[in-house]
Amino acid sequence: MLLNNLCLLNDAVLANIKIKGNKIACITKEPVANTDEQTLHFSGAVAFPGLINSHDHLDFNCFAPLGNQVYNNYTDWGNHIHKNHKETINEVLKIPQALRAAWGMYKNLLAGVTTVINHGAKLKIEYPLISIWQDAQNLHSVMFEKNWRWQLNNPLLKNKTCNIHTGEGTDRQSAKEIDALLKWNLLKRKLVGIHAVAMSKSQAKKFTGLVWCPESNQMLLNRHAPIAQLKENTNVVFGTDSALTGHWNIWRHLRLARQLQQVNDEELFSMVTSKAAQLWGLNTGVLQAGKDADIVIAKTRTGRGDWNGFYTLNPADILLILHKGKIRLFDQSLSSQIQDPLQQEYSRINISDTTKFVAGDLPALLHAIRHYHAHANLPDEITDPVNSCSYA
Repeated sequence: MLLNNLCLLNDAVLANIKIKGNKIACITKEPVANTDEQTLHFSGAVAFPGLINSHDHLDFNCFAPLGNQVYNNYTDWGNHIHKNHKETINEVLKIPQALRAAWGMYKNLLAGVTTVINHGAKLKIEYPLISIWQDAQNLHSVMFEKNWRWQLNNPLLKNKTCNIHTGEGTDRQSAKEIDALLKWNLLKRKLVGIHAVAMSKSQAKKFTGLVWCPESNQMLLNRHAPIAQLKENTNVVFGTDSALTGHWNIWRHLRLARQLQQVNDEELFSMVTSKAAQLWGLNTGVLQAGKDADIVIAKTRTGRGDWNGFYTLNPADILLILHKGKIRLFDQSLSSQIQDPLQQEYSRINISDTTKFVAGDLPALLHAIRHYHAHANLPDEITDPVNSCSYA
């Protein structure tokens, strides 16, 4: 496959990307002879690595955000929603987990995420269209995980990274929880802490990485992790958390992070690309020969590959998504360049005022979710053009 005439971020010269199998073969600013069957031509489009969402609970994305106050910590929030929204929670959980997890995968794919780090019990997704990384040991938290000390110090898992919510609060208890976790890490396991709002610079030194989830933290705590300080002592990456505590669209989360000015534009970009790939040991995160062909191509509002154009993107602006060299989504404007037999593998969906072709049968999935729960939280931007209906 050859992708022609593309802007790269912050590069004024147009480039061509050649893909062989599931890898990037070369990126060149010179014309490329292509003997493959598929060649796509672009105009005014920018290419960048598929995004890496380092924290989501894929099977919790049929929820609307729950909670109507500012909480001291995640335990206060958890106790509040289970007391006051028990019926709502039970209604959503009636949707089979396989359907909820499949929508969680699509939620990420539609926004240009080609790798998601799932937190929680290992999920079986029958037809994964993106990379769903579940190779770590996932503990929820010190307060909500039973026998967490024993699980953390299980010698059979000592070589696995442990992902755990920690420091998710603004009170003294949240800071002490981090101390307890570090004290009981007797095997000196690699720890990736999630949220870290109450974390200090000295505590951060003892973590292999941290996942920053600014929209979730704003909703629950109205406070953010001190990323400008913590990044000096550990590898900070980026996550959305589930729809329980944030919007489905990762670009909204990125814009919030940008407004907070804790990191510069390039650092924020690396948190969803190269730094995340480094933390999780992935062969992606940069556009480079030999890397997995996880590529997103989008039309920016500025018409250029600058940071302002990048950070104003939304799912409707995406023209093409490749995952390991396979087309997972393309915009209707590319239909004439996509071979007709390929289109039989895709379903048509509207995102805002654009039409996309998405791998698999997304409309059928969303209708199935509605069958179990008529008011499941599905994006109002997405509609079914074939059946002329909205999922909102």
